[in-house]
Amino acid sequence: MLNTIGVIGLGVMGSNLALNMANKGEHVSIYNYTRDLTDKLLEKVEGQMLTPYYVLEDFVQSLEKPRKVFLMVTAGKAIDSVIQSLVPLLEKGDIIMDGGNSHYKDTERRYNELKAQGIGYLGIGISGGEIGALTGPSIMPGGDQDIYEKAAPILTKIAAQADGTPCCTYIGPEGAGHFVKMVHNGIEYADMQLIAEAYTFLRENVGLSVEEIADTFETWNQGELKSYLIEITAEILRKKDDLTGLPLIDVILDKAGQKGTGKWTSMQSIDNGIPTSIITEALFARYISALKEERVHAEKVLAGPNKKHLQDLDKNRWIESVRQALYMGKICAYAQGFTQYKMTSELYNWNLPLKDIALIFRSGCIIRAEFLNVISEAYQNQPALANLLIAPYFAEKTKDYQSGLRKMVCEGILSGTALPCLSASLSYYDSYRTGSSNANLLQAQRDYFGAHTYERRDQEGIFHTNW
Repeated sequence: MLNTIGVIGLGVMGSNLALNMANKGEHVSIYNYTRDLTDKLLEKVEGQMLTPYYVLEDFVQSLEKPRKVFLMVTAGKAIDSVIQSLVPLLEKGDIIMDGGNSHYKDTERRYNELKAQGIGYLGIGISGGEIGALTGPSIMPGGDQDIYEKAAPILTKIAAQADGTPCCTYIGPEGAGHFVKMVHNGIEYADMQLIAEAYTFLRENVGLSVEEIADTFETWNQGELKSYLIEITAEILRKKDDLTGLPLIDVILDKAGQKGTGKWTSMQSIDNGIPTSIITEALFARYISALKEERVHAEKVLAGPNKKHLQDLDKNRWIESVRQALYMGKICAYAQGFTQYKMTSELYNWNLPLKDIALIFRSGCIIRAEFLNVISEAYQNQPALANLLIAPYFAEKTKDYQSGLRKMVCEGILSGTALPCLSASLSYYDSYRTGSSNANLLQAQRDYFGAHTYERRDQEGIFHTNW
């Protein structure tokens, strides 16, 4: 009997996706360019429906037609190399699916090259990490819809479930799936940094212990801040180091890594004039964290205000202000991400299903959160909604919560506590709600030194002044 799908690339994600497929009743062929990972996977799965192959030709021949090959290979040249090896072995109508973090422009190129040869190509965003890959990730497929429909029975089967609905939906043509995953990762960067800033403020300014902050996050996770990242933050803060007995968070070096998708999100937004300041500040926060040695030296050289805990004030009131500030920051970060979806969709004529994108993020993925239901409802009620901030639910929330964000950012500035994403959230919010901005002065300056012209408030046309 021929197998229903094949997986190439058996690292952590590929192995777990293959197991997920097998657990859901699929007969899966597996292949890796080095056999050690294949053998390592087989040691775990006696009796499961995984069939190993060590020759690529045999792997391809083991699949039922139209063949479905799922790639879990490192993004970049490795994907191109695998595709080049596969294509001579495939036939028209076969389907290649790239489940890695490929850049959406690379996906568009591969889609066009393979379509010319009669081979279907899907760029599939996958979020959920290794656990999600095994138990059910959020899946974002892009490409031709008729090709997606052929793979959909398997993809929806292995996806996470939310309210009985698979967290997988057709995203749009060509590179749309990988684009949505890319911006998802940008939102993830912002969400993580916002949480880190809330933690820092509670510890350094409010004076809470690590255990008290863990309790606080656990409480928050029972309410409107309920999310995967809040949940795991509480668990992280409770973890003790086996060697020292200290909270593990105090042993981990404060240098953050990144794999590039956050950078791609910022670059794409800059190229297309889309404001994503919070996401970009989250990226820059990781960059400056990498300058550990410089920061240690600068701490001894550069002056700042004397930091004082706010212990003499009502801690509970400050905790509530931080909760409100974090919620405001998250609203603004998701607003920027979904604005990037909307503006890029219009730019490329993708017709991205924003309400459905919010729904498939509700389970399996890293940014799953309680208020994604509200985001989906906002786009359900107003498909042409310009920005989430002006959706009735969120506009009402900002009335109540903006004061908490202002209070926290002001105290951070006065105490010398860096809050780059919360500060950017407040600036974004205030900039977006400002009907008459200072850009008229910018235009006057541009016209003065470069004769770049300007428009007027009181009449139509393009003008230049002989300054």
